[in-house]
Amino acid sequence: MSDLPDELRPDTLALHTGIMRSGANEMSEGMYLTQGYAYDSAEQARDAFAGEIDVYMYSRYANPTVTMFEDRLAALEGAERCFATATGMAAVFVSLGSILSAGDRLVAAKALFGSTLQTFANFFEKWDIQIDYVDATDNADWERALATPAKAVFIESPTNPMQDIVDIPFVAALSKKAGATFIVDNVFATVLGQKPLELGADAVVYSATKHIDGQGRVMGGAILGSSDYIDGPVKLMIRNMGATISPFNAWVLLKGLETLPVRVRHQAANAMNLAAWLEQHPGIKSARYPLLPSHPQHEQAVKQMTLGGTLVTIDLELGDDIDPAGPEAQAAAFRFINALKLFTPSNNLGDAKSISTHPATTTHNKLTADARAEVDIYETTVRLSVGLEDVEDLRADLEQALKAV
Repeated sequence: MSDLPDELRPDTLALHTGIMRSGANEMSEGMYLTQGYAYDSAEQARDAFAGEIDVYMYSRYANPTVTMFEDRLAALEGAERCFATATGMAAVFVSLGSILSAGDRLVAAKALFGSTLQTFANFFEKWDIQIDYVDATDNADWERALATPAKAVFIESPTNPMQDIVDIPFVAALSKKAGATFIVDNVFATVLGQKPLELGADAVVYSATKHIDGQGRVMGGAILGSSDYIDGPVKLMIRNMGATISPFNAWVLLKGLETLPVRVRHQAANAMNLAAWLEQHPGIKSARYPLLPSHPQHEQAVKQMTLGGTLVTIDLELGDDIDPAGPEAQAAAFRFINALKLFTPSNNLGDAKSISTHPATTTHNKLTADARAEVDIYETTVRLSVGLEDVEDLRADLEQALKAV
């Protein structure tokens, strides 16, 4: 829709951008479930493959429904371009794999999603890519790591699951000096709560499986950045390796974007409410939420985030006589999770339904106990993804479950 006003706010962008109506002039965006496309002539097919004209050729390359999703998410993010992927991990892999070669150096925060760390260890290191890990919240450590050239820098902020906050503008400036492409996994903050590109990042990745769908239906991912980056190495890799999203999934995610502002703001309000209550509870040793004044990087979170996200990470209070990394601590955490009625045990997050996760035995189970301790993940740690339920019902559920501990 080219006649839209130039300056629109997120709630409006989520509804009115990326619309490409067919001749039927449908109100709800069309679902183009097609593999291939017909050409008007052999000459048109030749010109399309030669790159001389821009038409749909094959849905591994591009698809109208996928294009609508990409355009809408790019508008919300404020990015020049977006390329959708089959999953969030495909987005993480391609965002880096498309620009890294043997002998290159990748600088990354230690605190990352377990599958991201496994990708780095099992693939990038095997391909002779040097990986230097940094304490996510230690600016001096970032200065040390980026004092020499690097090809890419990768972070999450807030981090999964402990919600550490990285000083994005600071790392962006260092990355630029080091000649590195700076990529931010923005899943916890969401497109509404933080704008990494405005803060100096070169690219942003999402697992659209999380808040963008937000209702447990389909998987998807996205990479956003400059036209040179997305239409260059990212597009080349995705088109040839085949990590493209299905048109059906893209349609579900496109419709998910329409309600994203309403859902995420309500979930974030619930999360903030519960976090403030939980940190005062005698059964809780600590509650992490970026916008809580008690958060270690609260000042930085306020500077770069407009919403605190939908997750609260807690550590159970078990007393000094119980090792937080031991079997008794795990048993106590399991009792708590199993006693919850409204927080369903799952390794997903960002769903409309509330979820409980034990990171040490699920999302980060491939890390050694020492590696988990380095980023403050213990057997007592529980990640709560807060949904759309009534906050008083969620509070009552947490209260009764804490009694089981």
